[in-house]
Amino acid sequence: MHGYFVVATAAAHVFSFRSTTKHRGLAIALSLAASLVGSSALTQTANGPKPKRDIPDEFAKRRIERESDSVTKFRSRQLKRATLLVGNSALAQTASLPSAKRDGADENAKNRTQKEIDPFAKFENLREKGMWLNIPGPADTIDQDKGGVRSALADVGIGYVGGTVVSVMDNQLPNAARATTANQLYMGQNPTFSTVNFMIVAYDLSRFGIPDGQIIVGAEQQYWTWKPGGPDRAGLNTLAYYQTFFDRKLELKMGYLRNVNEFAGTLVGGNAGASVLAPSSNILYQAGMSNNAAPTPALNVKYNFDDHLYDKVSIQRSISPDGQYTQISENPAGLSWSTANTGILLLDEIGYKNKAAPGSPETWLRAGAGFNNSSYKNLQYPQQSRADANSVYYVAADRQLWQSDVQGSASRGIYGGLSVMYAPPDLNKVSQYYELRLYAKGLFDSRPSDQIAIVATNTVWSNFAVDAASAKGNLVHRDSTAILATYTAHLAPGIYASVGLAYINNPTSITHTRQTGHALNLLVSTSIFF
Repeated sequence: MHGYFVVATAAAHVFSFRSTTKHRGLAIALSLAASLVGSSALTQTANGPKPKRDIPDEFAKRRIERESDSVTKFRSRQLKRATLLVGNSALAQTASLPSAKRDGADENAKNRTQKEIDPFAKFENLREKGMWLNIPGPADTIDQDKGGVRSALADVGIGYVGGTVVSVMDNQLPNAARATTANQLYMGQNPTFSTVNFMIVAYDLSRFGIPDGQIIVGAEQQYWTWKPGGPDRAGLNTLAYYQTFFDRKLELKMGYLRNVNEFAGTLVGGNAGASVLAPSSNILYQAGMSNNAAPTPALNVKYNFDDHLYDKVSIQRSISPDGQYTQISENPAGLSWSTANTGILLLDEIGYKNKAAPGSPETWLRAGAGFNNSSYKNLQYPQQSRADANSVYYVAADRQLWQSDVQGSASRGIYGGLSVMYAPPDLNKVSQYYELRLYAKGLFDSRPSDQIAIVATNTVWSNFAVDAASAKGNLVHRDSTAILATYTAHLAPGIYASVGLAYINNPTSITHTRQTGHALNLLVSTSIFF
């Protein structure tokens, strides 16, 4: 038995020295087998009958110990070599994978996980499409999906969003020339309160094979203590049909539309909950552009050259050439096809838009023009009949200057922007408009959804209108300059609160008194979405 153990061990050693990488596994197996047999032999020797001689064979004992140690060391070396082989093989397989595939697999797994854990992803297709304006989605509403109501409606293709915006504006300067409500000349001269409430419902037509298809219906109610700011109304907000063609190259939207949400980008920040409404909308309204309080029939077509470059055109029934107040007064429900002296407004906007992504700042460049054949009052020749060749032109740019959370939320950071608009002074009271804006989204880690904005504006009045008012002996000014600072806090899902301060040099329209030459308006508003 001892001779068999020695032969087996020697054979294992010889085989090991001659083995190649291909036979290393067999060598390990033989060595293990040899060690097992050797162990068995040692055990049998130890347990067998004792030799008749009482004096132990010291030489044989030492030889057995040396051979046992040799087997143990050999087995340890073989096991260590096998471990290294397995580890190196695994590393080689991992290293052989292309880096792009590993990264892509990780990214796909991450995206799948996010989709699986996002309970609101199923509602994305039920939000109104075709707008630049971002109305908070279901995750950012006060009701979210409590009781499963939103989910139950989504199962039959219905999505909804509602909101209420309450604002107060008040001049903080002493001797602000408070007036009666009827004689108030600008918002904030007396404490000015407003509330706007809306509800929009979208029905998904893609379930019937219509690409991105939607029917959108909305209603709105508003109230103002200073009626020229509004006036009061309750009626249609939108009634629209939307779909895409040619793999989303072409977008179609038609019905009673609010084109102020489709063109130009007048809200600083672009989010309805946290944005600042700048006076740029005034020059667009006088050019005839429809809006939330005054929707009109329109056909919009947008062609996407690629993921960034687009051209968007609209054929829209103009709002009243006599202004927003006249339009709402004559058509408060918003259902009438047209009002007095209105014609057709043609709009065209070409733009480049890049959404924020890690290492890729958000950028939006746009330029547009509008041509209106409505009958406008002639400011240059007031005694003559109305003219019907009005127009408006604009360029605007917004750029993310710094990303504060590149990997977590790329849209967070600091932005800068500007707008320049022009309308002919013979038909428009506001002839030029300039705006510079600096704003930040999620500047503080503890407040990732808050927004800070500083906006400076200059509104230039029609020289014909100014000269006519001056000839009547009025105190006049040729422009109005303002600087506005606001902070909007996202208090909870669906709840925003804003506070701001606006200094306005010449807050009135063209004419003023010595007491109304300046204003320092405190602005407070809350927005709630459900």
